[in-house]
Amino acid sequence: MRLNGEPILSGLDMQKLIKDGKVAVLISPGFGAGWSTWAIGDPDELLFDAEIAQALLDGVDYGDIELLAKSKYPDQYLGGLDDLEVQWVDQGTEFIVEEYDGSESIRYKDGTIWSVA
Repeated sequence: MRLNGEPILSGLDMQKLIKDGKVAVLISPGFGAGWSTWAIGDPDELLFDAEIAQALLDGVDYGDIELLAKSKYPDQYLGGLDDLEVQWVDQGTEFIVEEYDGSESIRYKDGTIWSVA
């Protein structure tokens, strides 16, 4: 959720996983179901979840990551979890996660080429 372009943290102190000036962003690139794009409420909670990102990077068993996600987000649809991955985005970079048929991808604000009439 955003207000005047700024994220609303809905009472949570969102912790992002940051390494070498890059932020871990969770996306589900496979077709079927999105991760943050299918979120109920604030998608940024799922998009930047540091604990789940670190578990993926550490190679934690999928079943344990699923239990972690369900314990943190009991009311969320977690269909995109099965092919979730971490992508690194430079800190401060503006982007959106686009979704088509469940497949999520990152689109950078500065990388958009606009047509002019």
